[in-house]
Amino acid sequence: MKVTLQYRSILVTALVALGLATCLSPELRAQNAPPTQATSDSNAPQATSSPAPDSSSSSQGTLVASATPGPEQQSATPSTPASSSTPAADPNAAAVTPAAPMPLPSPSMTQPLSTAAPAHTFDGGPFGQLAITGIVSGMGFFQNNWVPGDKESHWDLSNAQAFLQKTTGWWQFYVQGGPYNIPDLGVPYLSTNKSLSDLWGPVPVAYMKFVKGGFSVQVGELPTLIGAEYTFDFENLNIERGLLWNQESAISKGIQVNEAYKKLTLSASWNDGFYSNRYTWITGSLAYAVNAANTISFVAGGNAGETKYTTFANPIQNNSSIYNIIYTYTKGSWYIQPYWQYTSVPTNKSIGITKGASTDGFAFLFNYNFKHGISLALRPEYISTNGTVANGAVNLLYGPGSNAFSFTVTPTYQKGAFFARADIGVVNARTITSGDAFGTAGNNTKQTRGVIEAGFLF
Repeated sequence: MKVTLQYRSILVTALVALGLATCLSPELRAQNAPPTQATSDSNAPQATSSPAPDSSSSSQGTLVASATPGPEQQSATPSTPASSSTPAADPNAAAVTPAAPMPLPSPSMTQPLSTAAPAHTFDGGPFGQLAITGIVSGMGFFQNNWVPGDKESHWDLSNAQAFLQKTTGWWQFYVQGGPYNIPDLGVPYLSTNKSLSDLWGPVPVAYMKFVKGGFSVQVGELPTLIGAEYTFDFENLNIERGLLWNQESAISKGIQVNEAYKKLTLSASWNDGFYSNRYTWITGSLAYAVNAANTISFVAGGNAGETKYTTFANPIQNNSSIYNIIYTYTKGSWYIQPYWQYTSVPTNKSIGITKGASTDGFAFLFNYNFKHGISLALRPEYISTNGTVANGAVNLLYGPGSNAFSFTVTPTYQKGAFFARADIGVVNARTITSGDAFGTAGNNTKQTRGVIEAGFLF
């Protein structure tokens, strides 16, 4: 099975490289380039203060740019011949600067990294105009107090993914394929090879999208609506995912409906939660754009049934319910996002949960963009659990009743396609159960990590 996945990953990467080479050819790009760069669905309503509905964390909606008249609209506008009554153009008047091209809305990305803008487009024959972007990156990983089976350092390929999509017309699609790594704070390191075999395979995200005005339907392997952080490292402020993210679903198979109405964006999904192949999860989000800079989101989800088995991708949390309140401020160089999260795994003796437990957490995501492509991101987090070993409560952190604080700082540099960044993260766990924390015996309460990553976003 692992060998098959490796060959599938190699095949996907080879096809991606061929597609990128074709798209990056100057002659072909010039031949296939559209008159204007599309930055949103052609059937979507155009607004400047409402997040665009898409399969992603509801707090992270990409603002839809105002539309530029297309060639048909421009040609339909009658031209007025010059006459003596027409005032002559002022030679000293400043030229109108065209709007800078925007990255495509998928994959959804917070600051500071971004994919190519404009995207590489080509003629997809019966599919119409298609766009392709991608990322290739490597990573170095260093830590103390590692657990048995892990080690002090790792060097690995962190991403070799391509993003192929159709973003115009009433039917659209998005496919994300290639090797990836999910560095995750406070848990053992998982290699890129193991990530492919133990998580979501070489094509982690792929869906069809049907669009009618502000309404859309997505079907396939979808990013979750839950939480404030995205799944893949390049989508986020920090390289490693945080403690609150560890309690959330990431990729689900199912169907999602979205509606954008003025300042409101609503999404609802029926899916399999933590990639469980049991379609018993229901999630939803409501985002309200107060203005262009401020958005508040309410997110909820849970398992309406029960899941009796667990895997690495489908832990005991697949039986949970989860709630978020997320505030997002984005203006100029500033990105500020505090959010609260509550999760609960109920008692269910029929599937081995003799005593349920819950988590309560808060995180503060911050980024500031300096000049010359330099930015700095910070992420403090706190999470606590209830229950005790004595009452047999399920372990959701570092033992029943444990709590933890983490702090991560991430400086980033991006110039054109190239980027480089570093993570320094510290986890301090308290009220642990012996054997459930850090170090060879699981009794250390602190772990420090350093991660460096560099690569190219195409």
